[in-house]
Amino acid sequence: MGTLQSWRKAYGALKDQTKVGLAHVNSDFKDVDVAIVKATNHVECPPKERHLRKILAATSAMRPRADVAYCLHALARRLTKTHNWTVALKTLIVIHRTLREGDPTFREELLNFQQRGHILQLSNFKDESSPIAWDCSAWVRTYALFLEERLECFKVLKYDIEAERLPRPAQGQEKGYSRTRDLDSEELLEQLPALQQLLYRLVGCRPEGAAVSNYVIQYALALVLKESFKIYCAINDGIINLVDKFFEMPRHEAINALDVYKRAGQQAGSLSDFYDVCKGLELARNFQFPVLREPPQSFLLTMEEYIREAPRMVSVPRETLEYPERLQLTYKPEEVPSTEDTKLSVDEPQPLTPDNVVELIVEGPSPSKQPRHWRSTGINCYGA
Repeated sequence: MGTLQSWRKAYGALKDQTKVGLAHVNSDFKDVDVAIVKATNHVECPPKERHLRKILAATSAMRPRADVAYCLHALARRLTKTHNWTVALKTLIVIHRTLREGDPTFREELLNFQQRGHILQLSNFKDESSPIAWDCSAWVRTYALFLEERLECFKVLKYDIEAERLPRPAQGQEKGYSRTRDLDSEELLEQLPALQQLLYRLVGCRPEGAAVSNYVIQYALALVLKESFKIYCAINDGIINLVDKFFEMPRHEAINALDVYKRAGQQAGSLSDFYDVCKGLELARNFQFPVLREPPQSFLLTMEEYIREAPRMVSVPRETLEYPERLQLTYKPEEVPSTEDTKLSVDEPQPLTPDNVVELIVEGPSPSKQPRHWRSTGINCYGA
């Protein structure tokens, strides 16, 4: 087995040297091609910074858009042609680092390329050279799913969650808030499911088997772990905002909001387990993990009670309505003590109301049966 592994390493090194030589002779973008081959070679170590800097420079806003597109195509070609998990993983790391640290033009080109080529869809990728390679190949596939979901989330949010700069906290606040804290109900019900799906893919990056102790995988996992904090805080601030608006929502929005809230609660448990795994790894020494708390069941019951007693909706064909305006009945909330902090879930969101009907809100419960409005308090996203 040792002889076979040594032969594979030697063969991989020979292939890398051949590609570098061909790039020097045949390529019009030889500096970029050489940097990509060297950054994603067969050696089991993270991409070297000097090669990454050349790739970042080649995809900067100062370079022609055609150069950025060429660099992306070269990475895509490297990723789709390899059957070696090390090369595939290092290529994904280069893409991830460029998304995080590079110019937005690279992300724009990647989004355009995804519509045609789906470079990050590696569901069939596998390296069968050894049992260790099988475990590492499985992690490569989950990492690619996370990066693909990262792009999908950007399409919904219209900004990169990792690039968001939290505003300075106002007087009396412990921390700044994410943009989700100030969204209206419609935007919340669109953006929170996208963020929750991204968190679902992130938690799926939990390594197993031989992948747990591999240094290159731990390097990539550290990048994923860094992004979990802002994703969690964005969801958390959005849930707090959702709770504040919940008792003013019409019934169809309240049903969707309850699904989001339930999923948030369950995802917190999965994220906590993911953090427990990461805390046992070498990569976690310099990380401060957020505090995750159990959401109050009593508040969940109050939300369900509101939905049962909320104004009922009737589906009526559009042509039968005399008035185009949508009638809406809202509740005036009562002030009561705050609840415990909210927490995050993993159920898939339920489908929305069909577009071919108009929702008409009819008479709701009497004021005496109105549910109480529980306001949520902020969650410490950065530890005690």
